[in-house]
Amino acid sequence: MRTMVGDLSLRGRWASAISSPAGTFLRRRVLNLDGLAVALLAAGLLLWGTGALPSERAWEVGERIAPLLAFLLTAVVLAELAGRAQVFDVAATWVARLARGSYPLLFLWCVALASATTIALNLDTTAVLLTPVMLALASRVGIRPVPLAMTTVWLANTASLLLPVSNLTNLLAAQRVVLVPTEMAAVMWAPQLAAIVVTMACLWGFYWRRSARGDEVYVPPERPAAADPWLFGVCAAACGLFLLAIIGFNVALPAASAGAALLAAAAFFVRRRGELRWSLVPWRLLALVPGMFLVVDWISSLGLRDLLMSAVGTDGGFAGLLRTAAVGAGLSNVLNNLPAYLSTESVIPADAHTQLLALLIGVNVGPLVTPFASLATLIWFERCRAHGVRIAKLPFAGAGLVLASAGVVAATGALHLVA
Repeated sequence: MRTMVGDLSLRGRWASAISSPAGTFLRRRVLNLDGLAVALLAAGLLLWGTGALPSERAWEVGERIAPLLAFLLTAVVLAELAGRAQVFDVAATWVARLARGSYPLLFLWCVALASATTIALNLDTTAVLLTPVMLALASRVGIRPVPLAMTTVWLANTASLLLPVSNLTNLLAAQRVVLVPTEMAAVMWAPQLAAIVVTMACLWGFYWRRSARGDEVYVPPERPAAADPWLFGVCAAACGLFLLAIIGFNVALPAASAGAALLAAAAFFVRRRGELRWSLVPWRLLALVPGMFLVVDWISSLGLRDLLMSAVGTDGGFAGLLRTAAVGAGLSNVLNNLPAYLSTESVIPADAHTQLLALLIGVNVGPLVTPFASLATLIWFERCRAHGVRIAKLPFAGAGLVLASAGVVAATGALHLVA
């Protein structure tokens, strides 16, 4: 007998989480993030308005981030609508079914799902939409939630190297070195593979091994069916067409994401018009990104650029690439990976493409130690708390340090071999 996965729908889980004590905490944290985004935007505009940041530089920043904001807006809407159509719910349920009660097989399928979601739809989609689905799945089939939770947060970061869409830092790097998605994948496939393999080893050793003893099995869920199969099919097709457009036809990212988002929105307009609300718009990101760009550009002009130039150097060999990646990883865990990339990018010579990609490895694979090292990790902590899953900070930092160190070295070595 087929069973509906409506009980796993994001909207239902979100509503129950918000009404809980953990949901109260979540609302406070979201408001704090909103306040940070507004404060950064206000600070950036103030720097521009007072002349502390020259108008020429501000306009250059605006021209650079305009296509990024267009992509962010449409890609987030696409991912959110796909989540509401239960695309991720059905995929996660099939993962549990395909593993047939085996923890090792479940581990492999969960790694594949989290990696594919991050690569194709970006790391924030994995943190925001896939995390609650995986936690609900853990509860449904009676397995420990922490291994599933750690799989999503680690691969949200470490699996975000392959395509420009996978991470906002990738979009910035692709702009700088003028790489279309297929060209970027041709260079970054080896670092991406190395990062995922190291992540799998750490996930198994730190979290999955204890749940994979031979005498421990779980009961696979019944075959899933979306509450609205037509809506599910259109949104799943929109995600597939988006990936096909950027990889198969090198369509510009904002155009590809806009077309896919419009297709998904049209389906919701026909079937569930009430879901099309202004809350779909990622206002926080649209304020955070330009504000952060303006503020980081101003701070760099005060002397940070000289300090980073000395720290990064100009060596294009393996030692120099590793040094650049280490600076990006360290700065990400002190500040955040986006300002770490923005500030360090400015000191790398325009023609040092491999060194820039090493920085990308540092700011993507490295931000795993502190909760604020990436926005995706911060949101992931909120999702875990909302579902009553406690993540101890010290073990999280310790395991993250091991993975960040090994992952950065392995991915940088792979980059050195193929670049």
